[in-house]
Amino acid sequence: MAIEIRRVVTGRDAKNKSVFTSSGPAEVVDLGGLGVMNLWGTGDGGAQVDSDPAERPEFFPFFPPSSGHGTRLVAVHFAPEAAGGGDEPSPGEAAAAAEEMERLQPGLASAFEPDAPGMHTTDTVDYGICVRGEVWLELDDGAEERITPGTVVVQRGTRHAWRNRSSEPATVVYVLVGARRD
Repeated sequence: MAIEIRRVVTGRDAKNKSVFTSSGPAEVVDLGGLGVMNLWGTGDGGAQVDSDPAERPEFFPFFPPSSGHGTRLVAVHFAPEAAGGGDEPSPGEAAAAAEEMERLQPGLASAFEPDAPGMHTTDTVDYGICVRGEVWLELDDGAEERITPGTVVVQRGTRHAWRNRSSEPATVVYVLVGARRD
């Protein structure tokens, strides 16, 4: 069973007093072997601190703009690869799954390479912190690193994939920062 992520948001009221603006469990978007929780996000104008208690985070597109000003905070539950059944989906099934992913998390599916399952490259710097289980970070040359609870990954726009080869779910929390590519 995956851990429950709870989000607590603070702000300021009209009298400039600190207040809790929301508190509760994060909604999990089920994408097959991935459970995505959009926790917070800032737009292309960057983060702003103001007294609007109704401020709403920006979650879409999934990846922040490459201007370097937008951010996203997400938690991802990775199901064990073995839980997927082992059979490769048909081209039609794969296309339908990608369409559903794009509908639920705009911009996410298009980052993945159709001929290399799981591999993707984004114009972001990602700070990932493994909080439960273990995943393997695979790079484009096949090099891999085992990521366990307490491990911090700084993913700097390289081609990579995340793989849960264990028999237990894993959870990684990411801060995604839009980045310019040279």
